[in-house]
Amino acid sequence: MLADYDRLRLLWPDHLGLARGKYLPKERAERGTAHTINLFALGFDRVIYPHEGAMYLEGLPDIDAEFDPDELRPGWEERTAVAIPHLTRLGEPVRMAPRNVLIDAIDAWDKLGYTPMVGIELEAFLFEPDGDDGWRPVSTPGAFVYGTGMAVDPTGTVDEIMATARTVGFPLESVHSEFDNGQFEFTLTYTDALRASDDAFLFKVMAQEIAARRGYLFTFMGKPINDRGGSGLHVNLSFNDAAGENALYDDSADDGLSDFCRSVMAGMLHHHVGMTALLCPTVNAYKRLQPASLCGYWANWGYDHRGVTIRVPPARHQGTRLEHRVGDGATTPHQAVAAVLTAARLGLENNYELSPVESLDSMENSSTDVVVPSSLKEALDALEADDVLVKAFSTEFVDGFVTVKRAEWSRYETHTTDWEMNEYLPFL
Repeated sequence: MLADYDRLRLLWPDHLGLARGKYLPKERAERGTAHTINLFALGFDRVIYPHEGAMYLEGLPDIDAEFDPDELRPGWEERTAVAIPHLTRLGEPVRMAPRNVLIDAIDAWDKLGYTPMVGIELEAFLFEPDGDDGWRPVSTPGAFVYGTGMAVDPTGTVDEIMATARTVGFPLESVHSEFDNGQFEFTLTYTDALRASDDAFLFKVMAQEIAARRGYLFTFMGKPINDRGGSGLHVNLSFNDAAGENALYDDSADDGLSDFCRSVMAGMLHHHVGMTALLCPTVNAYKRLQPASLCGYWANWGYDHRGVTIRVPPARHQGTRLEHRVGDGATTPHQAVAAVLTAARLGLENNYELSPVESLDSMENSSTDVVVPSSLKEALDALEADDVLVKAFSTEFVDGFVTVKRAEWSRYETHTTDWEMNEYLPFL
């Protein structure tokens, strides 16, 4: 397949949610290339924050980025193929790579006799230049929630994203405008967990690059605008058993949910606080995680209830699924799916007890007082304190992730914001 292209573009997700990689001329592509492992010590500020796994004091050695020729995809750039490589060092998977963590999470389910199936919903805002070297949401005065066409997409950017997605093979289930002007939701088709995460990761890159080519900015940042809602990444999941049947369904149960289903929900809720940092990995994400924000603030579940963390949609039989709603739009799909699958597995293995179904509005009131941490710092503390989750997820990944993210929090704490200048400068 590489013979049909002029170059190969390798893209892989790092601990920050960035798409790292290289262009390789097809004559040099062979099976891959090398990167330095120290990439996993970088923050958004391009500063290196040493930790054991990134081997900063060992000379910044290479990792191998190898691809399977059968997994090449058509890219959205002219005569360019795309591949997500497998990251290894000395023949072993790099444990700090989110995609490798997800592969391990899937393997753990395979050993139990189940195949995780996933569908991902992405939300994002489209911005335009504000004329002052900054960005503002696109002006769409005729927009409304569940809108389509020119009223919500007058620039045609979303229309081009949809057309390109079809051309390169990203299976979209639906696209529509969200509640706030300039915000859109993209739902990718349900498939196996790794393919779903790969599709979502590459789709985000493609959507942002199409917008950039048109002079716009597509942001998946969780709360980019103070007076508008946030953007999430929702993970819809189910599990096929060895016979190919949906393990979440039980036709003898009054609500159609199996004991297996209740166990995996119990796991996600038991580790609700501990895994928040993995699902919401930026300082900004905690501006979105508030009551009445339909974002999974409380550790609760409900039937077809968008105010809870785990929504159980009404479909049953093979269509039975769980929608986990905490994830921030900025998180890496592989990391988010791995966190949800790991917590779900711990519920099955440890026989956690499921809390009663939510009986209150879950907007301003909930039947539980267990909520997400209030800041990235508190979320990192909670992650490190959840020893069971960390061990099951990846001790090596968490160690590096927390090191870099604590540095991110420290920069935030010492940075004077526009709000502080606007609030205090005129008076003090």
